[in-house]
Amino acid sequence: MSMTVGQVAKRSGINVSTLHFYEEKGLIVSSRDHANRRLYDRQILRRIAVIKAAQNIGLSLQEISEALSDLPKHRAPKQEEWERLARDWNKTLEERIQALKSLQSKLSSCINCGCLSLGTCELYNPEDTKGIYEPGARLVSTDSDNQP
Repeated sequence: MSMTVGQVAKRSGINVSTLHFYEEKGLIVSSRDHANRRLYDRQILRRIAVIKAAQNIGLSLQEISEALSDLPKHRAPKQEEWERLARDWNKTLEERIQALKSLQSKLSSCINCGCLSLGTCELYNPEDTKGIYEPGARLVSTDSDNQP
């Protein structure tokens, strides 16, 4: 049974414009009826729920789109397909958690340091990469910020 864009919006709790945006980005697909109205398979609700859950855990639409590109667009994914997606996202989240923990441990060195006087800054200028172009961590944008 097909659903109209309004029905999908109501059931999923997202705006019609968001559905159109998702479709434009290739995250979801629709078909058209004889009056050229968008129609969605009911399975689209599950796909939208996955998109929203992924956004809630901090994944970008690009990351979500790449992950969903491996899943079928015109049928509900099988359990193994969802599980593979969950494993991949879990790995991504674990990497981000570790990066945040690393930043957290460096935060204490940042308190009262006056970053402009530091030779290196573990938060703003990790491994003194900006030191290639000028000394110390700089908080002011310069042309060297755009260099590799």
